[in-house]
Amino acid sequence: MNRMKVDEEEYWHSSKCKAFTFDDEDDELSQLKESKRAVNSLRDIVDDDDDLEKFSWSGEPVGSISWSIKETASSNSNTSEGRDLSGQKGSSSYGAFPKQPSSYSLSSFFKGRNKHGSFQSLSDALTDTGLKNYAPELRRPKAEFKDYTSDWSPKDTVRRLQRGKISSLERFRSLQDKLLLLDEAVAVHDGNVITAILIFLKKTLKKEILFRELELRQVALQHLIYFLKETGDQKLLLDLLRFLDRTEEVALTQYREHLTIQDAEKRKEFLKGCIGLSFSSEDAAHVQDHYTLLERQIIIEANDKHLEASGQAEIFRKYPRKASILNMPLVTTLFYSCFYHYTEAEGTFSSPTNLKKTFKIPDKQYVLTALAARAKLRAWNDVDALFTTKNWLGYTKKKAPIGFHRVVEILQRNNAPVQVLQEYVRLVEDVETKLNLAVKYKCHDVVIDTYKDLKDRLQLMAYRCKVDRGSPAEEKIDSILSNPQIRWKN
Repeated sequence: MNRMKVDEEEYWHSSKCKAFTFDDEDDELSQLKESKRAVNSLRDIVDDDDDLEKFSWSGEPVGSISWSIKETASSNSNTSEGRDLSGQKGSSSYGAFPKQPSSYSLSSFFKGRNKHGSFQSLSDALTDTGLKNYAPELRRPKAEFKDYTSDWSPKDTVRRLQRGKISSLERFRSLQDKLLLLDEAVAVHDGNVITAILIFLKKTLKKEILFRELELRQVALQHLIYFLKETGDQKLLLDLLRFLDRTEEVALTQYREHLTIQDAEKRKEFLKGCIGLSFSSEDAAHVQDHYTLLERQIIIEANDKHLEASGQAEIFRKYPRKASILNMPLVTTLFYSCFYHYTEAEGTFSSPTNLKKTFKIPDKQYVLTALAARAKLRAWNDVDALFTTKNWLGYTKKKAPIGFHRVVEILQRNNAPVQVLQEYVRLVEDVETKLNLAVKYKCHDVVIDTYKDLKDRLQLMAYRCKVDRGSPAEEKIDSILSNPQIRWKN
């Protein structure tokens, strides 16, 4: 007990700090011995070894992360050195650990200095070889960087674009490389790849150089023209067509811009300016007709809008307009005129006959449109007058340039009465077609008279079963069947 008391007093009254001396005793070895002496003195005071924390000679706890790293490094290193500490008590359970050759510890790494006392930068700490071996940097696989950094040839780049992989085209700086890239794309016949490379060339080449080279590559040229049309790049498209001396295409492209103009007056002025462009003779006539039609539509629209607002015209009161006539096709304009202005004199702009004469509308088209308009109004007298003609002797005759079978179909769609339908079914020349239409639309008189003219007694008797009993049609059939003067075929 006396010994323990003496050692305890010596421990508490001792100090690691010494006065300054010129003796070289305050070296690292003496500090380590002093630390061990302090630890051993604590072991004598405390009986329970499990409560003690073990330290290595470097001053770090045994079992800590830094101790484990250094311990592993020392076992793999061929240059590690140990110190013989056999002078310690043989009964002590604290073995000696060899000192690490590295000048870094985990604690000094976070504190920013090494064991020699000199500060180290963060980059030096990260590039330390020993640390790299045990804490490797996490980064993306090198194979992934190959997609962006490798020097792919034009052929390989095109193949990668075909497979949908990302490829940088900015590496191709020279004109020769860019054209080689385009040629490779054309060779594989992949429109998407060709278009992608053309977009790259459009951004990186002057248009004069691009046009000159594309003139020698017709496949790529057609792709670019289509791309410019789809994207609406009118300016570059017109420049390209002018460079290629395609004057008609330039005119048609400029004419197509009228579709983007909504105001009728501005569109009319634009079309007026297009009349002098280099169209073919046929296209020039269409452009002239378009301008004339729009000019008339503006006049008709203004006049009809005024009549509708004032309520002066009965037709507008019974059938109000549902839409404006501006920018409508010629056939729609003709239908509108036949519906609202059918009886007007030929000298007016809104007269149907004036439209027919001005725009040289064929007879079939005119009759078909006028029939649909007047049948919708149930103006059967106008329908009858539409097909009535006179010969030079003054005799009247009905004639339909579209065929009476089509007349019957149009009349039936507009709910024409049976009496009107029967009149035009009789005018159908083909007997089989006439019978089919008459049976379909229940024109009984036409069916009965046709079977009578054919002297087909069996068909007439069969049709008798289809009509209502006691109806005028049944009575007419019985009268014909009982007539002894008719010589039946069967």
